[in-house]
Amino acid sequence: MPAPQKKLLFCTAGVLSLACALGTAAAVGTQLWVRGSILCSTGALLVNASGPELHKFIGHIQYGLFAGQRVRQCGLGGRPFQFSFFPDLLRIIPASIHVSVILFCTVLIVFALVGAGFFMFNAFGSPYETLHGPLGLYLWSFISCSCGCLIMILFSSEVKIHHLSEKIANFKEGTFTFKTHSEQFANSFWTILVCSLVHFLNALLIRFAGFEFPFSKPKDSGTVTGAVDLMY
Repeated sequence: MPAPQKKLLFCTAGVLSLACALGTAAAVGTQLWVRGSILCSTGALLVNASGPELHKFIGHIQYGLFAGQRVRQCGLGGRPFQFSFFPDLLRIIPASIHVSVILFCTVLIVFALVGAGFFMFNAFGSPYETLHGPLGLYLWSFISCSCGCLIMILFSSEVKIHHLSEKIANFKEGTFTFKTHSEQFANSFWTILVCSLVHFLNALLIRFAGFEFPFSKPKDSGTVTGAVDLMY
């Protein structure tokens, strides 16, 4: 592939990596990871609510990785309540999983920035070392994509398997019991998915630029290339 096209591909990949880093940082700071509704089952059972009356006992909840808010509905109007994960909810949530999600988000941001820098270096510089060259770009893209996948797996297990929304809804509730009525992942969660796909796309862009995937068998094993040739 001609050099100008390689530069264009590497610049495109660098811009995408930078956009992923910024998008992940913005996603971490929002409360738009999960949205749902919670049913005040105790209040609904007391008055035997059904049909349209049931809506008077359905509140709303949304949260991110650090904080969130819920609206408590028990038949007497909505009562908003703000909460934070640190340190209030650490006793009732799977703290190890939650901290791991935040840690992998940080790693994703760092390696996306590193990848963006090295993509630009490969576009306008003369890389000669493994971590600086195409093999390094494959490495940074693979790590970033893997971190994005781990974030989604861990957070999904925290929400669905450990019933995170229900635990938050019943936090400091002594009289009423709340159950999850509906629940869906919001914009920030899908931002992580998009970032993972973008890093996978970056790996394909490296291949389109003419560089073989790591550990692939070279076509001509007898040909010696690189800096070693300068020694002979």
